[in-house]
Amino acid sequence: MAEPADRIELDIRDDRANGNLLAYENGKATGVIAYFVLEGAPAALVAVHTVVEPGHEGKGIAGSLVQEFYAMAGREGVPVVPLCPYAAKWAERHPERAPEAPAELVERAKAQLTSHPEL
Repeated sequence: MAEPADRIELDIRDDRANGNLLAYENGKATGVIAYFVLEGAPAALVAVHTVVEPGHEGKGIAGSLVQEFYAMAGREGVPVVPLCPYAAKWAERHPERAPEAPAELVERAKAQLTSHPEL
């Protein structure tokens, strides 16, 4: 099956130190998932916000970012807590690739975000 003609090549990079999973198109940052690592055990990756730069919407960038975020968590052996509304909707539409996080982890992630809003 042929790929759509408007399919773009993205370079997705994890900037763990700054809590960003960044999408680059032709060397320019076009999208980001802001996230943090849930403190304590068990750990989790917590998606807080997904943003696609103006003029780049509708290209599948946000979906590619969320898909890579789940893949990254899978490689690390930790669950994802999608506090970001876009990531949560994506997870609902792709349950085979986005296992639901245990309720206890979701509550811990919300508490950590509330006590550290800079995250």
